[in-house]
Amino acid sequence: MIRMFAIVERELRKFFRSPALMLTAMIFPLIQLVILGNAFGGKITEARVGVVDYDRGPQALRIQEAFDSVAANVRTFKTIPIASDKEAQEAVHSGRLDAAVIIPPQFSRRVYAGENPGIGLLLDNSDQFLSGSVTAEMQALTDALNQPKVPQRVVNGIALKIVELYPYVEYMKFLLPGSITLAMFVSVMIGGGMLYIDDKARGVHEGFLVTPITKVELVLGLVASGALKAILAGAVLTLLGSLIAGLGVIFQPAALLQLAAMIIATSFAFNAMMFLMMVRVEDPLVPRAMFGILNTLLYFPSGAIYPIAAFPPWLRLMARVDPFTYAVHGFKSVLLKEAGFQAMVPDLLFLFAIGTIALVLATRLFKRTL
Repeated sequence: MIRMFAIVERELRKFFRSPALMLTAMIFPLIQLVILGNAFGGKITEARVGVVDYDRGPQALRIQEAFDSVAANVRTFKTIPIASDKEAQEAVHSGRLDAAVIIPPQFSRRVYAGENPGIGLLLDNSDQFLSGSVTAEMQALTDALNQPKVPQRVVNGIALKIVELYPYVEYMKFLLPGSITLAMFVSVMIGGGMLYIDDKARGVHEGFLVTPITKVELVLGLVASGALKAILAGAVLTLLGSLIAGLGVIFQPAALLQLAAMIIATSFAFNAMMFLMMVRVEDPLVPRAMFGILNTLLYFPSGAIYPIAAFPPWLRLMARVDPFTYAVHGFKSVLLKEAGFQAMVPDLLFLFAIGTIALVLATRLFKRTL
């Protein structure tokens, strides 16, 4: 019994001597509970819907008032004026808008003439959760507009004509960009963060420190080696996942170049960020304890499994600074939308920027001595 209690005492002493491990084990599970509780099952709010009004008549104004009522009350979507249907289609295609409503010319005149004119709804149906919520709200609005408050002598009706930009997107396809991003993160965490701390604990880095190699060369070498592992993981999962999900975009040369750019940018950002977090860590247990925590903090708020539009404001703010968000959006732009480089540029810029900042900070924090 004495020897057993001695082992218990040793483990407790080791635990209390590591504040980072204590914080990870006690505080972060509460953060995980809060994030998971808000990241799933939320109601879509403040979706971006463009409105192209070619009519500008009284019936078009009536529709605009209905949209304003939705924005002020249930807040499912907010409307943004757009000049033309071509501009609206480009905005939806690039991800700047989630949907667009087209009110055709002579709409009011045709309503009064009893011709039952229609308004168009252009949807980004690569996200079934978001497009489904917008469609349901729009359909409810048109049904309400078709019910006059008092009997009218002139019979009129408004029909909603839905135009989907993409073929039906199955949930497996929707999850693929997030799965690729998660696989690269796991590769970085295990092959970069954990391995780095284990090598430091085994004294491997002591051998580096007695050589003439500079601090910058050592950091760049470690980050580059981890990035190569993540690139390999991302490439393999992109290929196999696309084949399993039935996405033929990987057979297009332009798409392959875009995917390569996203994989390189994502691996660079993840590795630099991971090295920054681990550069001063000494305890090998810390990266293992942080694995699930980082997965929750980065993966779930990224929109990989549920739309960001359903998050509360504070969680949306977290998503805006989350590298996972930009990696997932970039992979979606290529795999699901085939939107081209113009839709990926903000994602690539953010990933390279966050990777560069993390690399510079990690280099300054790296200790060249034992």
